[in-house]
Amino acid sequence: MTTVTLDVRDVSKRFGDGDTVVTAVHGVSLAVEPGEVVLIMGPSGSGKTTILRTIAGLEPFQGGQIAVGDVTLRSGAPASAETLRALRRQVGMVFQFHHLFEHLSAIDNVCLAPVHAFGVMVPEARRRGLELLAGFGVEHRAAALPCQLSGGEAQRVAIARALAVDPPLLLMDEPTASLDPERRAELGELLLSLLRQGRTLIVATHDEEFAREFATRIVRMHDGVVV
Repeated sequence: MTTVTLDVRDVSKRFGDGDTVVTAVHGVSLAVEPGEVVLIMGPSGSGKTTILRTIAGLEPFQGGQIAVGDVTLRSGAPASAETLRALRRQVGMVFQFHHLFEHLSAIDNVCLAPVHAFGVMVPEARRRGLELLAGFGVEHRAAALPCQLSGGEAQRVAIARALAVDPPLLLMDEPTASLDPERRAELGELLLSLLRQGRTLIVATHDEEFAREFATRIVRMHDGVVV
């Protein structure tokens, strides 16, 4: 794993067309250095999740550009398959509701991208996947289906899946939304352990207490702009 910087420059994102256009993000710029824990905060609809999804290459955008290390996403046409493939090496994302594949076990969810997107041999992918699950304390749940996991276990499996190809930048969307105070503290310690590994974290959250305790920097958004 190598460290990367993130440079979001004047990015705008709109949904819909004609009379139903909604501007979700307008002229957002954000520079993140290696080793930071940046928490993006704001009310629902402020653009937090949208900016994460554009950084992860999951949403095309209509203005500006995003550079993650030596990979650049530009506005207008969708990114090429080659660019997205390179981006997946740099960025992992953990979704608010985990989005684990319900028909696959925990270990098979973690191995999915290495095997099918990057051609890693199954035994090596499973070895790496089990190491990740063990590091997050859920290796004993490797054979469990998502429906058999607790919320905290599912979240840890989702983090392991996002890290399966060893990206230096990890994005997380509302990771404390369904956690009690004890589990929230455990998550914070887990994020700090990832930071000690040299990763960079960007987290969208409503959680002021969590932000004050674990962020190195807080970015506030409102109505699609950084305020």
